[in-house]
Amino acid sequence: MLQHATRIIAFLAIAALCGADAWAADIYDAAVAHAGRPAKDARRDALDHPAEVMRLAGIKPGMTVVDFFGAEGYYSELLADLVGPKGHVYLLNNAAYDEFSEGGWKERIARAPNIEHITRDAEHLGLPDKSVDAIVLSKVYHDLYWVDPDPKDHWPTFDLPKVLGEIARVVKPGGILLLVDHSAKPGTGSSVAGSLHRIDEAFARADFEKAGFTRVASSDVLRRPDDARDQITYKGPMVGKTDRFVLVFRRN
Repeated sequence: MLQHATRIIAFLAIAALCGADAWAADIYDAAVAHAGRPAKDARRDALDHPAEVMRLAGIKPGMTVVDFFGAEGYYSELLADLVGPKGHVYLLNNAAYDEFSEGGWKERIARAPNIEHITRDAEHLGLPDKSVDAIVLSKVYHDLYWVDPDPKDHWPTFDLPKVLGEIARVVKPGGILLLVDHSAKPGTGSSVAGSLHRIDEAFARADFEKAGFTRVASSDVLRRPDDARDQITYKGPMVGKTDRFVLVFRRN
């Protein structure tokens, strides 16, 4: 607690000297540097550049944010630090993502009580209309197009228009949607979502624009021009080396 208070005082001093813009930039780096985050998160930080990504999205204190299919909550904990005690983070999984995460989110909630873990069907989010300031989909959107033939994985087949409609329903007008995913080759649409766990950027962008969102920003921070986009993303030689697109949308 003392360490956290000392950090806040230091950043307030910087803000007083440099103005509000310096404070707005520094909270993202501070979230990443927060004491107590596990070592595996720090290793992932070097690959995912979360401060730059969250800064682009403009997540701010006091917001209500959904970490959609957040698994064990890597982004949820960062977001919880950003939104602060007056904000709220829903770590939203379906049953399969809960199984995949093996309860890792429990440690996150112990460290950040403003995270609420909820298990929902993606087609029925169970949140009030226009109740969410921002929603984050980090490397999960392609999964909504994945049709898994193995019943042991408990992975459902999604009605994408219903999922997108639910997302649009819960996000406030003017609210933010942050989309990060593994790039597929241009023109492939969702055809390799299952085989390679990738999705075509233009295809994904069009999905959200049809659902009532307008792209307002993008970033090349996660680009990897050396990725031929023809190998699977989550195992083998491409782990941590994929080209990823970063898009920020605003709800119309």
